[in-house]
Amino acid sequence: MVRKHIEKIPARREDSHKGDYGRVFVIAGSVGMTGAAFLCCQGALRAGSGLVTNGIPGSLNGIMEVKLTEAMTMPLAETRKRSLSRKAGKSILEFSRKCDAVVIGPGLGDAVETRALVKELVKKIKCPVVLDADGINALRGNKGLLRKRKYRTVITPHPGELARLIKKDTAFLQGQRTEIAAKLAEDTGTIVCLKGHRTVVADPGGQVYVNVTGNSGMATAGTGDVLTGMIASFIGQGVDDFSSAVSAVYLHGLAGDIAAEKMGQFSMAATDILEYLPRAFERAGIF
Repeated sequence: MVRKHIEKIPARREDSHKGDYGRVFVIAGSVGMTGAAFLCCQGALRAGSGLVTNGIPGSLNGIMEVKLTEAMTMPLAETRKRSLSRKAGKSILEFSRKCDAVVIGPGLGDAVETRALVKELVKKIKCPVVLDADGINALRGNKGLLRKRKYRTVITPHPGELARLIKKDTAFLQGQRTEIAAKLAEDTGTIVCLKGHRTVVADPGGQVYVNVTGNSGMATAGTGDVLTGMIASFIGQGVDDFSSAVSAVYLHGLAGDIAAEKMGQFSMAATDILEYLPRAFERAGIF
């Protein structure tokens, strides 16, 4: 099943240029959580994106310009706590019109004003959105906003984030992961990528994929940020949402398995997933 999705990732043409492989806008990061933004941007780049831009609170822009070599940065209006301010909305919406996919969430923080910004963006961005982490937390108890979106959307929660979104206990959710992911996808019209052991990907039409790659070494901070960037990258390259999520989940786990082969699981970090993604692409037959 996975092969038919991976085969949709476009081959690199000899006469191509960076504009042919998608522009991804990563709205991520706040004070203390610039790593999430970095890992997401790198995940998009490693998955083949031609152009990646990180929208970051203005006072953190200098940090990200040092951390990110290949991706661009966009300093945006911030709160006193150095997370994104609602005033950043106008600039984000204007730039998003030039983009093929937008990520919202990694490391954004939980400030009231930042949550309000996320809700505004979910309503108004007119291109595919991948919603992760604090982007999902901003909608907790308010999943109806997802149904109102008129443009393609993927959400990538871990169990705690999904439990908050649907107002259920995490233990209850973990007992029926596949069923709940499928029901949420149907109810909201989104692709749901429920992370964890045997990640579940579900679409509104009833398709469900349960991933078989990955290992416990990946249970470490930042691996989900890499995955989010990969999903957005494939969408930006023109792959449909479900195939983008399935392919990214499989290849992300495969990179983790290759990393485990090389170094064991105990000391793995998210950057090891990035390092071994090229090997995962090669092993999966993507060149």
